Amino acid sequence: MLRKPYALLAAAALLPLGAATRAAADSPTAPAPTACAYTPAVPADNFKGIPVFDPVKAAKPYSATLRTGQGAITFRALTDKAPCTTYSFKFLAQRDYFDRSHCHRLTTARIFVLQCGDPTGTGSGGPGYSFPDENLTGATYPAGTVAMANAGPNTNGSQFFFVWKDTKLSPAYTPFGKVTAGLDVLQKIAAGGEDDQNGPGDGFPTLPVNIKRVQIKNK
Repeated sequence: MLRKPYALLAAAALLPLGAATRAAADSPTAPAPTACAYTPAVPADNFKGIPVFDPVKAAKPYSATLRTGQGAITFRALTDKAPCTTYSFKFLAQRDYFDRSHCHRLTTARIFVLQCGDPTGTGSGGPGYSFPDENLTGATYPAGTVAMANAGPNTNGSQFFFVWKDTKLSPAYTPFGKVTAGLDVLQKIAAGGEDDQNGPGDGFPTLPVNIKRVQIKNK
């Protein structure tokens, strides 16, 4: 059974990863969910369990630092705007889900992102659950945005992306963080280029981005 790849594509900008991918600008935006729920889903790679949403804990602000082979990247979690997403990221990070994984996709044409969060490194991995989109109304993707990759509306899992240069995307990808340190690291990775394996300007980063660990710091 083929896994559905997590798409991150501007319309007509890049070649799709496969028949199941969707172009962001051509996809309907799902209605805003009324509550956070984590639903069992496949695949379940490096399974760490399924979180149970706690709104009190989810509201507490935090920052996350990804220690990579190319340098550290820190972002502030938007717990007030995307509590379901930030709660999931923290749940996975505190269980070492992202440790010893790598960022598998870099785009350098029309959209400018580095995609991470898949322990299989294939672009089709997931944590064993999915959850709804949020924070999409008026969403934009300037440099420093951290947002969820997905395979369609309300299919968020573990994969996410950093925007290393101002990028135009339809509001279909939950923004849940803002880079506060390490944008220069992302730009260095981008300057190193990629191998075009998914099409021109879309491939595996030439500079390997191995995530050694993710550290959570409560505010």
